[in-house]
Amino acid sequence: MTTDEPNSGRTAATAPRRIRRTSRFLAIALLGAAALPAAAAPGLAGDSADQLPVASTISQQLADPLPTGGPEVLFASDVNQLIAAADLVRQEAAARPELPRAGVQTLLQRAMTLLGTPYRWGGTSPERGFDCSGLVSYVFRSALGIELPRVSRDMASTGERVARDQLDAGDLVFFSRRGSRIDHVGIYLGEGRFLHAPRSGRDVTVSELDTGYWAGKFMQARRVSGV
Repeated sequence: MTTDEPNSGRTAATAPRRIRRTSRFLAIALLGAAALPAAAAPGLAGDSADQLPVASTISQQLADPLPTGGPEVLFASDVNQLIAAADLVRQEAAARPELPRAGVQTLLQRAMTLLGTPYRWGGTSPERGFDCSGLVSYVFRSALGIELPRVSRDMASTGERVARDQLDAGDLVFFSRRGSRIDHVGIYLGEGRFLHAPRSGRDVTVSELDTGYWAGKFMQARRVSGV
């Protein structure tokens, strides 16, 4: 009898640990089955880089249910919170505005560095000044390597025509100061504003498209391929 007592003690002490390990294994297996549909849902793991941390968090917690100092199992409520977080990421991504066309930012940054450059008839460089078409040609060439016709009336046949209410940053806007013949051009910046070289005695500046002098002179807009 004395030799059996130590063995009985070890068996009694070991049993609860075995039960806990078995219970934990079953809990993890059940949670794994519950989480798999969420991890495989469209858009959660592969459609957006913003969503990858959410999916990897689920996988990591299922693979390692015993973080140091943390709970022994990942509860169903934790999985639900992770799924809710993934849904929020998808909703925020869907609400984001469409990214601008590839070259727009580069184009506008180059154009804005020329603010204050003096107007000069026939001018095509920052050193000598710009006329309206010289400014536009220089910006497109130096920013994106796009060659445009030298004069505004020829530029008005370039690219795709755009309705006034569909203007986007980087589009060309054309005007006529005398009758119906196009004789002026600028670069649309967005928010109803455009950059241009107005006339002798003025510098490169930003003007309003929808109010003031230029509102009544607008003729058309074009979108250049490659911007």
